[in-house]
Amino acid sequence: MANKVWVYVDQFKGQALPASWEVVYAGRKLADQMGAGLTALAIGSGLDELARTAIEYGADQVLLADDPSLADYRANAYAAALAQAVGEDVPDVFLFPTSTRGREIAGMAAIDLNTGVLVDVTEMKLDGDKLTAVRPVYAGKLLTEVVCDAKPQLVTLRARAFDKPVADAGRSGEVTKVPAAMAEDDVKVKVTGYQEAEGGVSLTDASVIVSGGRGTSNNSMEPPVEITDESEVEIWKAQQGFKLVGELASVLGAAVGASRAAVDAGYIPYSHQVGQTGKVVSPDLYIAAGISGAIQHLAGMRSSKVIVAINKDPDAPIFKYARFGVVGDLYQILPPLTEAMKERLGK
Repeated sequence: MANKVWVYVDQFKGQALPASWEVVYAGRKLADQMGAGLTALAIGSGLDELARTAIEYGADQVLLADDPSLADYRANAYAAALAQAVGEDVPDVFLFPTSTRGREIAGMAAIDLNTGVLVDVTEMKLDGDKLTAVRPVYAGKLLTEVVCDAKPQLVTLRARAFDKPVADAGRSGEVTKVPAAMAEDDVKVKVTGYQEAEGGVSLTDASVIVSGGRGTSNNSMEPPVEITDESEVEIWKAQQGFKLVGELASVLGAAVGASRAAVDAGYIPYSHQVGQTGKVVSPDLYIAAGISGAIQHLAGMRSSKVIVAINKDPDAPIFKYARFGVVGDLYQILPPLTEAMKERLGK
């Protein structure tokens, strides 16, 4: 049985992104529909445990480009390893997670393999061996069906848009080591170190997100006497609102998000931005506090399963998309909501 479906397992320091297991699981289902096998490809160093997990999530075969020169992600070296691993045995479909690295290597693979790539896909339909992919367009207002006429059909899958992966510890599969495609001296990029990012739950992987917007600055609090500049006062006030957002997120085990307006105003770092130019998320629960619901923001969170909106303006666009809406001041609503959640969750 030919392995007509391949999946790419995105990892960092031997730890796969949760979205990678969603891709493996989706690939397993697709391979079953095609009556074919599933090959998982992982590139890096020290990947033996990752290979075992890939088999548990549905891979029949795991190819490991496992070499010290691949310990750090460098696009050219990884893309070359991928193209070499594919070789002449070109699959019908090759799935990737829509992560930063996943999108980059999928795009480079499309060039190397002389094919196209369908990005940020939320649904797949199969007609024989031809895949039709569904993806949002126009800031999520419409869904479009797209196809790739060449093979392999490269597809990046939006995180949390597909079924939650289920592992089967009893599965068995073949693990094959493949060599690196580039010698260390030929890789022009060198990684000199890493800087620890701000801690907390990852927005992309979070099942619950609590986000704040421009409305976090709408309060009558008096800043410390040393803060006199008007813009600094605004930022200080907003930071008090984001403390409330963070407290609720902490109780719920959630990630903290923000609108572009809040990020642009300097209330919170860009890493928290949800939207068309920030992170695109699909949590089970999205709580939007003080966010009006601009098109740019909706593009990043519209696919959330349940949206809860808290805003003083009853005509805020966010209410059109929220399953539950609360018209009121977030400063009056978030504290008792946090306390209620603590009591409910026993924290």
